[in-house]
Amino acid sequence: MNASAIRELVRPEVPGLPAYNAGLSSDAVRRRYGVEHIARLASNENPYGASPAVANALADLARRAGTYPDANCTALRAAIAERTGAQAEQIVIGNGSESILQMLCQAFLSPGDRVLTQRPAFGLHEIYPRMMGAQVELLALTPTLEFDADAWCEALARGPKMAMLANPSNPVGCMFDARSFARLVDATPAGTLLVIDEAYYEYARLAHGFPDALAVLRAQQRPWIVLRTFSKAWGLAALRVGYGVASDASLIQWLDRVRTPFHVNEAAQAAALAAWADEAFMEKAVEETVVQREVLARQLLAMGVPGLRIAPSAANFLFIDLARPNGPVNEALLARGIIVKPWKEPGFETFIRVSVGTSDDNAHFVGALREILGA
Repeated sequence: MNASAIRELVRPEVPGLPAYNAGLSSDAVRRRYGVEHIARLASNENPYGASPAVANALADLARRAGTYPDANCTALRAAIAERTGAQAEQIVIGNGSESILQMLCQAFLSPGDRVLTQRPAFGLHEIYPRMMGAQVELLALTPTLEFDADAWCEALARGPKMAMLANPSNPVGCMFDARSFARLVDATPAGTLLVIDEAYYEYARLAHGFPDALAVLRAQQRPWIVLRTFSKAWGLAALRVGYGVASDASLIQWLDRVRTPFHVNEAAQAAALAAWADEAFMEKAVEETVVQREVLARQLLAMGVPGLRIAPSAANFLFIDLARPNGPVNEALLARGIIVKPWKEPGFETFIRVSVGTSDDNAHFVGALREILGA
């Protein structure tokens, strides 16, 4: 069967979907540019890795490789429930939190439904709703690269079927503080499903004024879900495991109807349980990253590059306006073994998102950027 015949079989929503930009792997950069040391500053990973307890938990995984994992992630849901104050029935586990985003769209969105989110956005906040035929409204940032709370309240009052809010924002890093978040919740009609994506929660909770979303939403009689992940602060990006805490067990039951039966593998469940039990390791890594984030921001601004600006960040990355096209800068960084994420959305082609790495990798990035920009 040729390509044109296959094209005729594709759902009408699919051809217009952009491919998610996952970036280059370390091995691909080594092969292409002939560099040995790679500074991975593109995917917002924890440069300090996972707790040593994770390695211990995975030591005998081969013995269990021939049996299916627990389809309900019973032990992990119980552990998360105990710490978050939720019931286990209110918790969903996913193959990364993005799989929960997909389940939400599959379970609740139909062609023509309206979804509200931010621009620039985590790509899947737009791709998954459009995959289901929904219409996506993208709200702009303020000129200072922060959330526009007034615009959000006005758009929410118009009653979208679903609102996806990443707090703090990915890729920008800005956040709604407690007062603004309460305003948003109050502005949301009872029939709108609020999806609060807190992938960077562990970093943001150290920021002054960051809201306790679970506490605010539990006081509401409305449908909601708060998403978090083990991929960032907990250092488990390779294993793909995220979770959501929902307003009601019935919401989770609908997600169970559309998910694959064994969607979180045995290694991911074991690793997440081990990491969750070593909260102190995660907190130390987060605290160091926040310190390094502020050092990195100061070093970049001290370069004195005309037009360069940095969005406020409560996460483990910086969104940097280079005041020039990001493509050539990105290529020059790759040639030096530094992987960052050049943003490609229209209107943001001068921005790069840079993960906060170790002090050595951060210094390597600053030195390379200074050379590239002639600062």
